[in-house]
Amino acid sequence: MSKGTLFDKVWDLHTVKILPSGQTQLFIGLHLIHEVTSPQAFTDLRDRGLKVLYPERTVATVDHIVPTENQARPFIDDLAEEMMVTLEKNAKDYGIRFYNIGSGNQGIVHVIAPEQGLTQPGMTIACGDSHTSTHGAFGAIAFGIGTSQVRDILASQTLSLDKLKVRKIEVNGTLPPGVYAKDVILHVIRTLGVKGGVGYAYEYAGTTFEQMSMEERMTVCNMSIEGGARCGYINPDAVTFEYLKGKDFAPKGADWDKAVAWWTSICSDENAHYDDIVKFDASEIEPTITWGITPGQGIGVNEAIPTPETLCESDRAIAQEAYRYMKFNPGVPIKGTKINVCFIGSCTNGRISDLREAAKFARGRHVANGVKAFVVPGSERVKKQAEAEGLDKIFLEAGFEWREAGCSMCLAMNPDKLQGDQISASSSNRNFKGRQGSSTGRTLLMSPAMVVAAAVKGEVADVRELL
Repeated sequence: MSKGTLFDKVWDLHTVKILPSGQTQLFIGLHLIHEVTSPQAFTDLRDRGLKVLYPERTVATVDHIVPTENQARPFIDDLAEEMMVTLEKNAKDYGIRFYNIGSGNQGIVHVIAPEQGLTQPGMTIACGDSHTSTHGAFGAIAFGIGTSQVRDILASQTLSLDKLKVRKIEVNGTLPPGVYAKDVILHVIRTLGVKGGVGYAYEYAGTTFEQMSMEERMTVCNMSIEGGARCGYINPDAVTFEYLKGKDFAPKGADWDKAVAWWTSICSDENAHYDDIVKFDASEIEPTITWGITPGQGIGVNEAIPTPETLCESDRAIAQEAYRYMKFNPGVPIKGTKINVCFIGSCTNGRISDLREAAKFARGRHVANGVKAFVVPGSERVKKQAEAEGLDKIFLEAGFEWREAGCSMCLAMNPDKLQGDQISASSSNRNFKGRQGSSTGRTLLMSPAMVVAAAVKGEVADVRELL
């Protein structure tokens, strides 16, 4: 087993005890909740006569079901309104900090916690959402959990978990122009597979990650779960500390210096032992796009959809299923595939740096005829900052719609949905069947810059041609 890694250190520091089952009872420092996976958990608490043990360690927001166009209350969708009312009541009844629409702090749960400094190195973090691994970018150990575990944390502030192995994923070198953090993680998942990380925590290391901003690191860690890993993290460094300094909930004054010293001490030791090490060369990564129905079915933008004989035998059945669902023929180049909808946003790529980079390519260009394109900021703060910089005007002039903060078409538990078998160029994280709101809708995952390229060309295009 691994030894001396950040994962081991944080795990040991938060261990309450080893249970008879062999699992670890782990203390959770920060619990994030939203409107979709929390209602039943609170109902269970009430039925059992339990209180929230540490309400100050739980933070709530709304993101999944909120509409991004008309946010007037009550919502048009009765179920969405019911979820909103339920979370508002639960937060009030149990004394939980709640960032509602219009508070200035509402947004996607994995965007608001980092931007406010709630997420910090060395923490254990949990949320009833698969992409909680995002917070690992800060050197935290963050888990996505189910509703019954949401209940457990509310009641006890602990989780029962099996300890993971640790795989070091080392990427070295400078990314070529037009290649982004999203391409790196899609390349990693393509190579290791969607089940390659099962039973592992991924530690991302190497000069490529060292050169990334915190928001780029969040993009990488966000999609760890898509590679099968329960969590993914990056050791905290000067980039981490600079991002956190001055944030709402970051330590201040002398406490800041103490915090930085401790955060540095929990980094993986130079002689740490890993259960596995995999290395990549950044120069070999190109703009990457998914063609199928799992995030592992990715190819370079100038590659062709793989033919069955080029795949290992274990991948052929899912490939055949993908050919049928996507209505794609093997051996055909992905570049030039017609696009109907272009979506920029989500907890993967809805931060201010994502919008800035996308706006660079949208400026002076226009969305192709017949293409619906829209931009959804990841939080109210991101939206405010983008508008202060004039990014909204760039997008609007280019023919994009400019929306309110929310999860939007990432999973389409709101009015933003694909229709029929439309093809979406999406900066989100999952391309599962029906993921974006239509049982026959088709999703191609790519970076925000690549989404803009697809929007202005009306088809899958290489963003490097717009540089």
